[in-house]
Amino acid sequence: MFSVILSRPESPENIGFVARAMKTTGFLELRLAGIPRLDPRCYKTAVHAQDILDRAVRYTDLREAVSDLQVVYAATAKPRKNFQALALPEAVKNMFELPARTKIGLLFGNERTGLTSDELRRANFLFTIPQARRQPSYNLAAAVLLTLFQIFMISPQKKKGRGPRPLTRRNQEEGIRLILKKLEDKGFIHKTNRRHVTDIVHDIFGRLALTERDRSFLLALFSKGPDGP
Repeated sequence: MFSVILSRPESPENIGFVARAMKTTGFLELRLAGIPRLDPRCYKTAVHAQDILDRAVRYTDLREAVSDLQVVYAATAKPRKNFQALALPEAVKNMFELPARTKIGLLFGNERTGLTSDELRRANFLFTIPQARRQPSYNLAAAVLLTLFQIFMISPQKKKGRGPRPLTRRNQEEGIRLILKKLEDKGFIHKTNRRHVTDIVHDIFGRLALTERDRSFLLALFSKGPDGP
């Protein structure tokens, strides 16, 4: 179960091209974060895929757009200091190791700026699409098409993994927030390292795609220690 999420897209034409890419590869759910309305120009490039735009759901911000999803994969064109990235084939392999019916989000950022660090915290995994040179990077619609095509080509050959499904992103983020609070209460997080440690915690525990059992264990673990019960 895949959703394509565009965060703060600027080009109406790109949104239409993304809808067309989705239709040709068999993906139906488009989520748009941070845009108030659909510009009519979207429909001009969404050839035979206007129904994707008609069903697209708009969200005020990215946190809301991913809150009910369970695992989110974010595309990035540049290396990030505090966030590890998978190559696209590895990311797709990872997707098909998740339990059946896991709600997966494929997140793509603004055409000019990409995803901010705060937006990256809404994802469990980052991935990059191989290219010959770092610049120019892929156009937004091209990046979406390459990603969906890779999944489309592999999906008939793969079976979903087994085991408990991850929590929704809303509940995973609440678990991470509680872990950060416990680390702060113990003095591990302070004013000078807050941003750095927060990024690392999101990267580590985000990649776990926490289940209910994981979250309960981690919260119990971080509650122990000299200052714990």
